[in-house]
Amino acid sequence: MFDKILIANRGEIACRISRTCRHLGIRTVAVYSDPDRQALHVQACDEAWPIGPAPARESYLNAERILEVARRSGAQAIHPGYGFLSENAEFAQACADAGIVFIGPSPEAIRAMGSKSAAKAIMERAGVPLVPGDHGEDQCPDRLAQVAQEIGYPVLIKASAGGGGKGMRRVDHPEDFAAALEAARRESAAAFGDDRVLIEKYLIQPRHVEVQVFADTHGHVVHLFERDCSVQRRHQKVIEEAPAPGLDAIQRRQLGETAVAAARAIGYVGAGTVEFIMDGRGAFYFMEMNTRLQVEHPVTEMITGLDLVAWQLQVACGEPLPRNQEGIGFTGHAFEARIYAEDADRDFLPATGVIRHLRTPEASPHVRIDTGVGEGDEISVHYDPMIAKLVVWDQDRERALNRLRRALRSFIVVGTTTNVDFLARVAVHPDFRGARIDTSFIEAHRDALCPRPGALGPAPVVAAALHELLRVEQDSRDQAYHSGDPFSPWHATHGWQLNGDGYRALHFMDPSRDRDLQVEVHGHGEEYQLTWAGGTHRARGELQGDGHLHLQLDGIHLDAWVLEDGPRLTVVLDAETHTLVRHDPLAAGMDDEVKDGSLVAPMPGMVVTVHVGPGDRVAEGDPLMVLEAMKMEYVIHAFAPGEVEAVYYGEGDQVAEGATLLALHMEEEEQ
Repeated sequence: MFDKILIANRGEIACRISRTCRHLGIRTVAVYSDPDRQALHVQACDEAWPIGPAPARESYLNAERILEVARRSGAQAIHPGYGFLSENAEFAQACADAGIVFIGPSPEAIRAMGSKSAAKAIMERAGVPLVPGDHGEDQCPDRLAQVAQEIGYPVLIKASAGGGGKGMRRVDHPEDFAAALEAARRESAAAFGDDRVLIEKYLIQPRHVEVQVFADTHGHVVHLFERDCSVQRRHQKVIEEAPAPGLDAIQRRQLGETAVAAARAIGYVGAGTVEFIMDGRGAFYFMEMNTRLQVEHPVTEMITGLDLVAWQLQVACGEPLPRNQEGIGFTGHAFEARIYAEDADRDFLPATGVIRHLRTPEASPHVRIDTGVGEGDEISVHYDPMIAKLVVWDQDRERALNRLRRALRSFIVVGTTTNVDFLARVAVHPDFRGARIDTSFIEAHRDALCPRPGALGPAPVVAAALHELLRVEQDSRDQAYHSGDPFSPWHATHGWQLNGDGYRALHFMDPSRDRDLQVEVHGHGEEYQLTWAGGTHRARGELQGDGHLHLQLDGIHLDAWVLEDGPRLTVVLDAETHTLVRHDPLAAGMDDEVKDGSLVAPMPGMVVTVHVGPGDRVAEGDPLMVLEAMKMEYVIHAFAPGEVEAVYYGEGDQVAEGATLLALHMEEEEQ
């Protein structure tokens, strides 16, 4: 076994690899970019080395720098994790040339599967079923459009050189093909340095099912069963589960045997994932093979009881697989929910911010938290916005799903927008509970999963008000205790007046509904009477630390968390998150309205394309500018017909969220 390995990655996967290495007595070397100097993965390893500034291409994608650190630190092997250099054949070859073990497949296997077109050709020869389409070398746009016409719309344009939803576009109509092809090529070139694409028939309501495979240098290849990854947005997975629901023993065996055949076809070694698309009849087709450990590998570990990273290390040392196929079984059911910094209500735009508070469910044999961030860490535009992976297990799918729902209720992040509320809605949706899922699940149920803000109920407002009142009373008691006269009436906070009914008024702003709230308060900590929006409620509560508030609202017992971030109060109640802002109505408010006709950046990022200039006339829906951030593109469209008055940023410029990008003189103004 190795004495020391370098982990050429960051975040939760680097922390996860370091845990296994520590258990096996292997020393670990972390690498870090400038903003990651104090990151959790740096603290988790035995030593850490800087490798460059924040942009990944200058740090985590800097192969020469990482190899230099490996040589200088005395690391015998490099574990690439996933993403970054994990599927880079040139890096794997450079490791071999330097006498350093690359913990992954051979450069030849990576190259074979790195091109989707070449991979499909290999699988076709091996008898693995393929989705109808074209994966030839001719990249002429007219020929590709003809292929799409021949196989029939809808079609899927996919980057030939990569995965993860980058460079992928669904096209439903011929007139949209050219623009989608251009966007897919541009995104593919930015993500993988290769703009080649392939065209496939888009299957209606398919499931995404993948099989975990493992192979060693002794000719042994096994599968560790399948995972269902159908719940996706932008072709990227959100919730995964193992085993895939609804498969019978014959389907499960056929999937496993086909995946093993695919691995054997390229002489594969190490951990890999063979991904299939499955139609409504249960027929499955090869999509691609990921030549690395997957983000969702924990669900396989939870049902098999195996440590896949330990297996990777053993195989990389030349040892045979610890078990043969007959010795691998599974028990129960597991889910993984990816906690992202993103805004599900704004089409899952990535979010940034500093994590002010982070509360997670208690870890146990049933609940696992994989994370690479902590309180005080920044979610920036430079890296993937994943905060954590929440993994749960139980004896069957229904029990595991109940655990997932409970765990999501106690997962709290303050300081950035997250998808936790969205995941909680998925977990309780009847179709998800009934395993009626496919890759269009989110789009089909978007209204239920991303509802528009309705009327704000009394519970979150009362919780915020109680938090403020109890905090003031606690501060008053503390001041009284440390004063020279602790029994002075001047320390009282109950609002008593000599000639009238004394009360206090609390003011909040509800930013999601753009509404000011005023709560009139009578009484004190033993019981408050709170009047808000025409209703009167009786409440009492107790602050129990860490923002936990136990309260009674009109006789009903509730538990809430109220966490402060400056003037912002995040209220988590019954698996829903609400944000209220302390508001002083007498203070001058900040004018954050954007003038009519301007278009603003919905997220921080970089301008990659500008389609228009001053004086250009545009129709409603025309693309004006393309932004890129956190591995995704966002197109700014004209919201009305008019004339472009000004363009404030050019290609390559960095922009902040809310920055005005263009000014548009709307035709309606002339009427």
